[in-house]
Amino acid sequence: MSDDGLQVHDAEPHAGGLGARLNWLRAGVLGANDGIVSVAGIVIGVAGATSSLTAIVTAGLAGTVAGAMSMAGGEYVSVSTQRDTERAVLDKERWELANLPEAELAELAGLYEAKGLSPALAADVARELTAKDALRAHAEAELGIDPDELTSPWAAAGASFAAFTVGAALPMLAMLAPTDRWRIWICVVAVIVGLVITGLVSAHLGGAVKRRAVARNVGMGAATMAFTYAVGLLFGTAVA
Repeated sequence: MSDDGLQVHDAEPHAGGLGARLNWLRAGVLGANDGIVSVAGIVIGVAGATSSLTAIVTAGLAGTVAGAMSMAGGEYVSVSTQRDTERAVLDKERWELANLPEAELAELAGLYEAKGLSPALAADVARELTAKDALRAHAEAELGIDPDELTSPWAAAGASFAAFTVGAALPMLAMLAPTDRWRIWICVVAVIVGLVITGLVSAHLGGAVKRRAVARNVGMGAATMAFTYAVGLLFGTAVA
């Protein structure tokens, strides 16, 4: 409590970039979820066709590498495009500030006036922010971009690769159970537990109803495993 009786929230996260960090965390959780479901579907599908642990593990490893590389490549291309766009609009803003300073100042004042400030106060705020850092003021108010925190394609690719690989490790390790009889069921249980956890975390980050999110997550994962196992079982029977 402060001296005037007002609560002081020292730990409240007012620092910039909080939304971006939450988005990265959410993307990591979803990437891990994809790794769990994708690789579980592969190893259980192969287990339906053969009891060979070598074949199951080989297929799982191939699925892990392919899935992680695919996700990393997709994120790299996507975020590279986003970063190029951000740089282009920042370059345009720099040109406008250098060549049309009065028009840009009026535009910035108009943005703050539209947010509820009086015309006089909006003009004062625009002038002070422009004097301090014109590009940052316009980038944040007009574009919603922090010039010092542009998205990194390599970070996005690395995070996606790592998240998918971590998720994929769960069904892979479960399939290494020493008993053939219970291997598939151990994998199913491990995957369901993993999907419950990722469902809870993603629901918490997104502010969704946790029970519904978990049920949806587990339901899709269970359906994937059941379908791929049935395909593997039919394929194994046909080959035999």
